Amino acid sequence: MIPTPPQSLDLAIVGNCSFAGLIDRMARVVWCCLPRFDGDPVFHSLLGTRGEEGDGAFAIELEGVVRSEQAYVENTAVVVTRLFDSSGNAIEITDFAPRFHAKGRMFRPNALVRRVRVIAGHPRIRVRCRPRFAYGSREPEVTFGSNHVRFVANGLTLRLTTNAPVTYVRDETPFLIDGPLSFYLGPDESLTNHPDLLCREFEEQTTHYWRTWTRRLGLPLEYQEAVIRAAITLKLCTYEETGAIVAAVTTSIPEAANTERNWDYRYCWLRDAFFVVRALNSLSEMETMENYLRYINNIASMTNGDHVQPLYGIALEKTLTETTVDLPGYRGMGPVRVGNQAYEHFQHDVYGNIVLGASQAFFDKRLLHQPGIDDFERLEVIGERAFAMHDQPDAGLWELRTRARVHTSSSLMCWAACDRLAKIAGQFGRAERARHWHERAEQIRATILKRGWNEKVGAFVESFEGNDLDASLLLIAEVGFLPAKDPRFVATVERIGDSLKRGHHLFRYHAADDFGAPENAFNICTFWYIDALARIGRKEEAREIYEAMLACRNHVGLLSEDTTPQTGEMWGNFPQTYSMVGIINGAMRLSDGWDSLV
Repeated sequence: MIPTPPQSLDLAIVGNCSFAGLIDRMARVVWCCLPRFDGDPVFHSLLGTRGEEGDGAFAIELEGVVRSEQAYVENTAVVVTRLFDSSGNAIEITDFAPRFHAKGRMFRPNALVRRVRVIAGHPRIRVRCRPRFAYGSREPEVTFGSNHVRFVANGLTLRLTTNAPVTYVRDETPFLIDGPLSFYLGPDESLTNHPDLLCREFEEQTTHYWRTWTRRLGLPLEYQEAVIRAAITLKLCTYEETGAIVAAVTTSIPEAANTERNWDYRYCWLRDAFFVVRALNSLSEMETMENYLRYINNIASMTNGDHVQPLYGIALEKTLTETTVDLPGYRGMGPVRVGNQAYEHFQHDVYGNIVLGASQAFFDKRLLHQPGIDDFERLEVIGERAFAMHDQPDAGLWELRTRARVHTSSSLMCWAACDRLAKIAGQFGRAERARHWHERAEQIRATILKRGWNEKVGAFVESFEGNDLDASLLLIAEVGFLPAKDPRFVATVERIGDSLKRGHHLFRYHAADDFGAPENAFNICTFWYIDALARIGRKEEAREIYEAMLACRNHVGLLSEDTTPQTGEMWGNFPQTYSMVGIINGAMRLSDGWDSLV
């Protein structure tokens, strides 16, 4: 029996591919950035507050509450929280961000809808809506009308429209709820209908949208609940306007307790985005790839064959200067960072991630917008940069801030860029270009086999002529560099397991980095290990570890970046797209096929 781990990140995500919010088990909105993922966290109590308790949150409180239940409406991004008091009274709170087709386009406003209904007795509630601005430093000016309250500060105005008594809401006065209530928090615009009627209609249409979206997924036979939740979560981390994909919706959830490993993940890492696209492609969800290609093409057109950053802002911003703000931090563990210094890094795996993220589109006839020869030529510029950088020092996949080496995983991805370009050239009948890229790929292959393999260690190692192991080398078979049964790959998997595994969890590496030795396991590495084990024939062992990882999800099926092996506690930014990708990949690798039912 796998124990249920303790959790502090007991949060559900709602969103609509333009922004997202996190809601805790007591139905408090504790994190929400507006007007987009990397915007001002108007609700920021997840990272503490500069004022009194309750600031930076949107709570609908049941007096005398003693317990709660929380779950998603099946196959949707609509979350329902039930609160129960000690006298048998209970309410149900439904939260979502509207998303559905209307008037020939996708309707996805910067708006959060909260609907409340009585499910038992005569409950008494208090509404506390306390947005704060400029990372908690500014209280808004509050004005109100007959059915709304406005919060004005820092160039942003939020309007809370409701059929609840506005005076009670404004003054946070407890009151008896005697009928359905709706709260629409969004731009400073009047609603076109009665709040409860409009919010109920939006709930119905949003529920229908997500159930229709889910219905089109090509699911595995097993682990469907986990896969569906992971897929919806990945979709919620896409910024539809530009096609960008954020690594997570939070900043500064530390990788381990009381460390300086606090980062802002509200940007688009080209590496992480590739893995998201690949996972959703495996479920036949192609729209995300089509949107992401728009983003990638813009990145490629900006670089002109020069250095490509490992990450960009969700609207192609290049400069993401890292600063700190005066918030206490998650569970009091600062610093709280805004921006990410990694945008200055040289991380050469990025070139492979760009080409890999786009490559399926050149072969998939389902796409509405088929890439053409000009798209291929744009990627060729990226490929030339990959070849030039494949044996040059960089910060590596793990973004080391004070040390540069020729990382084997970076060279591996440079190989993948050239290899896939050869295949794409063949698809277009460009034999000369196919030979060119094949020769470049073979040159990189020879370099990796000579300099990345350590005979004494008996495995591929973290850097050329190095001695340390690195979980990223588990990708060797996944990207097709070597067959899974190649003795060198099998040996690498075995050495990595012996060195980096703690219980059911895998660390990135064991050597100390800029902040000392890592304290927690990195979830995507564990999923890479699961995949590698299954590929080399150790499928039952892989299944055991996979199911242990599923048990580490929180109560609504979400994972963060890191896990404490001894307890299963979640750490790191949330929900982490890398980790949710691992859930999908593991299920696709391990599930029995549908033909097993015949």
